[in-house]
Amino acid sequence: MGTVFFQRQVSLASLVITLVASDNSSAAQTGRSSASSSAPITVVIDAGHGGHDRGGIPGQSVAEKEMTLDVAQRLRNVLAASGYRVVMTRDSDVFVPLGTRVAIANSYGNAIFVCIHFNATKRAGASGIETYFYSRDSLPLASAIHYFVTGGAPSANRGVRRRGYYVLRRTSVPAVLVECGFLTNPTEAAYAQSASYRQKLAEEIAAGVRGRNSVGSAMSTTRVATSETIPLQPYMDQTKVTSSKHSKSKRSHKKSARKKKSSSKPAGSEARSGSTDREG
Repeated sequence: MGTVFFQRQVSLASLVITLVASDNSSAAQTGRSSASSSAPITVVIDAGHGGHDRGGIPGQSVAEKEMTLDVAQRLRNVLAASGYRVVMTRDSDVFVPLGTRVAIANSYGNAIFVCIHFNATKRAGASGIETYFYSRDSLPLASAIHYFVTGGAPSANRGVRRRGYYVLRRTSVPAVLVECGFLTNPTEAAYAQSASYRQKLAEEIAAGVRGRNSVGSAMSTTRVATSETIPLQPYMDQTKVTSSKHSKSKRSHKKSARKKKSSSKPAGSEARSGSTDREG
């Protein structure tokens, strides 16, 4: 009987220790989870193009790389003033490969990626603002930014669109690409060249970042995409384009060299033959 009682006491003590340890473990996990969720978010801002990559189309008078960098720097200042940790993929006129831009974004766990661009086309009448996303997790951010930017800019609303751009497909954090208007449209190009307008764009994008978790549910508007029924638009793999063009260029060069070599041989033979005939 004494032995049984002792065993029960030991079992009870073990149970208490187990429960306390479990509670402490749960509390620790809750604390870690809470700390993780309350950790300041990092906003990775990507100014499109840069360095030798001017952006836009050939003959375009306004350099896209200059406009994107200016808006990105203004956005950094606005977000930093709001307490966000901000990282720039480029902060000067330098060329940064797409893979490097993605790697920078993916190096931060609790982060979002905002890529800034301006549009261009041969049709001068094309105008408006559009926002792109790829993954489901990126849709709220795209909707919120698009809502505020189109609400604050005097340009047409071209909608929230889903497309597999490299920087959107390869990022492991919510990522969006904002086309802030057409630099080939005289009116929108004039807007973009105004410092006050670029500041306005930065402030509206920042408002979208702050409201990324509430805009879709709190506001009913055609400017907000509320479900992933948006079709995936055709896109070109930018990494393969460069390789393909390079390979094509090399093939063309080799073909041209072979043709030149082939054509030079008959010419030389004919010259020598003619000379021989004359000598004979």
